[in-house]
Amino acid sequence: MTNHVLLTVAGTIPADLVAQIERGQRPRADYLELARHCGADLIDYARAHQETGWFGRLLARLGGADLTLAWACFRRRHSYQAIITDGEQVGLPLAALFKLFAFGKRPQHLMITHVISVPKKMFFLDVLRVQSQIDRFLVYATRQKHFIEQRWKLAPERVLFTPFMVDSRFFALEHVEPAHLARPQICAVGLERRDYPTLLQAVDGLPVDVVIAAASPWSKRQDSTAGQRIPANVTVRRFTQYELRQLYADSAFLVMPLEPVEFQAGITAILEAMAMQRAVICSRVAGQTDAIRDQEHGLYVAPGDPVALRRAIETLLANPDQTATMGRNGHLLVMQAMNLDRYAERLHGFVQATLARSAHTPSSSSA
Repeated sequence: MTNHVLLTVAGTIPADLVAQIERGQRPRADYLELARHCGADLIDYARAHQETGWFGRLLARLGGADLTLAWACFRRRHSYQAIITDGEQVGLPLAALFKLFAFGKRPQHLMITHVISVPKKMFFLDVLRVQSQIDRFLVYATRQKHFIEQRWKLAPERVLFTPFMVDSRFFALEHVEPAHLARPQICAVGLERRDYPTLLQAVDGLPVDVVIAAASPWSKRQDSTAGQRIPANVTVRRFTQYELRQLYADSAFLVMPLEPVEFQAGITAILEAMAMQRAVICSRVAGQTDAIRDQEHGLYVAPGDPVALRRAIETLLANPDQTATMGRNGHLLVMQAMNLDRYAERLHGFVQATLARSAHTPSSSSA
């Protein structure tokens, strides 16, 4: 072992991942860039199962692959100065293992946190008090940052907000030629907490073609267009990430209809569209407020309101120059703060600062 940082991947890294990236078939993987910046070793489901044998298989049957991954990290705890868990589904079980079974010095634990304000996750902190085994919470939504700080009385320097990211090298207009369409097209992308029924009502009968890419490699949610009447001007289908780039290029703007959420649902598609210089119409929900500035990068509308959404769509369609300016503004924001390279640099800084701080303070058990 030559690296001092271990980074989890809650999934299985494809054997041909690097080849796909080099051929330009998909964006760069965030964990590869983060590992490169931090000098980290990677451990995914496959490696965890390989290392933990029959006991790992037992844990997988009891609690899923994430529990096995947490156990594999726990077994490696003496080999690293820091462990970065890529989500609370791994980070919370690992923190519980540290709390219950680790004695003496342990590695610094930085947990990327998507949404922790749900009962089954709050149990780990309310009852097991595992926050003492998480040195830094790295959150993508200020709503989650405030929730963690207030509920568990944690110092702000332990709960660090970092904007989400997009591979702006891959999602770039220079790689594609927008199609010349007979009439305007707009798109909606993703699955996680999407309110597609409201979108379908809003666009019914509008003189615009609507493409809904109702798929996600991360979300376990069902397609909310299922069972709905699909208007004649709407197409619902799946796209690869390579095909999504062309979809953004061909669309006048992105619509992100969301259910009320307290986390950054939709942020991947929002930043992909912004990287492609496309404006965004988004539901104004508590968790999705950290990327779009109203009237600058797009428009916010009330959630669940098809009339307001239809009005916003008509506004951007009727004002193409304003819409294009919003798209350029969004692209500038991505290039300044929300691209993959900035993200990896930022998290590397967090790791270095955490390790430096730990060198001057007692290990392991903050409140």
